[in-house]
Amino acid sequence: MRRLFVGFFAIIGFVTVLLVAAILLAAGGLRPSVTRLPGSIILSVDLTRGLAEGPSDDPFLRLLVGSRPTLREFLDAIEAAENDPRVKVLLARVGEDSLGLARVQEVREAIKAFRRKGKTAVAFADSFGEFGPGTRPYYLATAFDEIWLQPMGSVGLTGLYAETPFLRGTLDLLGVKPQFDHREEYKTAMNLLTETKMTPAHREEVEALLNSVAGQITRGIAEGRRLSGAEVRDAIDRGPLLAQEAVQAKLVDRLGYRDELIAHAHARAGSGAEVISLANYLDRIERPHREGPTIALIYGSGPIVRGAGSANPVTGSRVIAANRITRAFRDAVRDPAVRAILFRIDSPGGSAVASETIWREVVFARERGKPVIVSMGDVAGSGGYYVAAAADKIVAEPATLTGSIGVLAGKLVVADLLKKIGVSTDSAQIGANAAMFSPTGEFSARARSRLTAFLDQTYRGFKDHVATGRHMTQEEVEAVGKGRVWSGEDAKARGLVDELGGYPVALRLAKEAARLPPEAPFTLTVFPREETLPERLYNRLAGKEREEGGVSAGSIERSLQPIQPLLQRLEAAFEAPGVLTMPPIGELK
Repeated sequence: MRRLFVGFFAIIGFVTVLLVAAILLAAGGLRPSVTRLPGSIILSVDLTRGLAEGPSDDPFLRLLVGSRPTLREFLDAIEAAENDPRVKVLLARVGEDSLGLARVQEVREAIKAFRRKGKTAVAFADSFGEFGPGTRPYYLATAFDEIWLQPMGSVGLTGLYAETPFLRGTLDLLGVKPQFDHREEYKTAMNLLTETKMTPAHREEVEALLNSVAGQITRGIAEGRRLSGAEVRDAIDRGPLLAQEAVQAKLVDRLGYRDELIAHAHARAGSGAEVISLANYLDRIERPHREGPTIALIYGSGPIVRGAGSANPVTGSRVIAANRITRAFRDAVRDPAVRAILFRIDSPGGSAVASETIWREVVFARERGKPVIVSMGDVAGSGGYYVAAAADKIVAEPATLTGSIGVLAGKLVVADLLKKIGVSTDSAQIGANAAMFSPTGEFSARARSRLTAFLDQTYRGFKDHVATGRHMTQEEVEAVGKGRVWSGEDAKARGLVDELGGYPVALRLAKEAARLPPEAPFTLTVFPREETLPERLYNRLAGKEREEGGVSAGSIERSLQPIQPLLQRLEAAFEAPGVLTMPPIGELK
């Protein structure tokens, strides 16, 4: 009888979900017809929300919490608008510190391309940091023709600052002993657990990155505002600046409110102009790159993990799941329409084994005649560089953080902590190293030798792949390796990157690799093909969930844990036997 009831309610649940799926499908077919665009357009975009690297992998998540506009959508809209005679003015709301520096540079280049077509672009901020850091959003705003600031706002142009927390003192108080090793001295991700301050190598690395990126920002602001480098540096040292001070320093063109800006834009665009949001504009035009030979776009965003992995449904954080990326590459290789693959990477690294799996797919694709071009986002370091090393060409923004060719591994020993709280343990084992990974005991001499062997092999393999992919000698790789993080600008100077830029540069190289003429149209298609929400519902209920995208009970439980950047570092330290991950550089603000 019990089984009968369970089966009955299971059938009801199944039918209910199928009905929901049918309703969703019907809703998709009953969307109102798209209204035509006006003859004169003021295009409006809110950049304070940020731009996601790519669409969320999970349609359930998008249904529950919505989705941010993506960088690719923004670039498509701006590319279409610059060639659309109806679009007269671009208005952008800026001011929030919501974009990484490399993504800021990509957006700046798109705005400058828009302006080169004779179009007007105006940025508006209620404040660039409300008496707080605003260097990155202000740097973004300087790509526009005009910058408007609300009268009570300020310009938090204060330079760059990197701060790293260290937990060694806390661990000592708790009785937790970190036991880690690394290859080599710049591989400092474990320093937050093993040190109380920056080591000399760590400080050298961070200061070099700050100098490189600060130079890029100073040059960009000077060019955009027609100031000298000395004037920009002086403004930075006097910042944050009040609104009137910013006008006097020629950092801002006008003080005003958004309604005044809208009126100004109408005057520039002419009578009859209508304000259209970027999202609505994109929905009502024919998007770029929809005809011609196919270039596959594969997103690799987030920490690199083995197996299927899953996005975090609470925070929306993404992972590069080895199985999913494998499927994407295999699908692209099998598709005869695909002429080249654009692999977009935004990752601090992660699992060494998963990185090796993805690296092999890049090699496999090239062996099957599908060239691979890598485009790096804000971060493509350690495992993020590992998976890029075999590509035909690598493109990075000047401010991209990349390199970090190295490895670390270890564990936290909690024996003293357990004693403090009255917990005792006992054990039995078969095998000399059976307790090697136990957190209740330190590494034995024999176990330490196996850790050393693991680190040596992984570091050697990493360097071999870089040497082969980048056509460098072992000595050249070692000189730029040792775990050191480079800016994209410095990485190019050292042979780790081929060209500086974003999507446009990477797509140009992809067309060249595919032997397509420079002006030839092409179709940009995301791989793997995204399942619709009804398809996902049906596959889950029917037990047909792809292995690559499946979400286990364990992964759901993990994803419900609140994740913050510091906790992600700790999670990597706890989970890894060996990790290819970026050091905690700190937020460059």
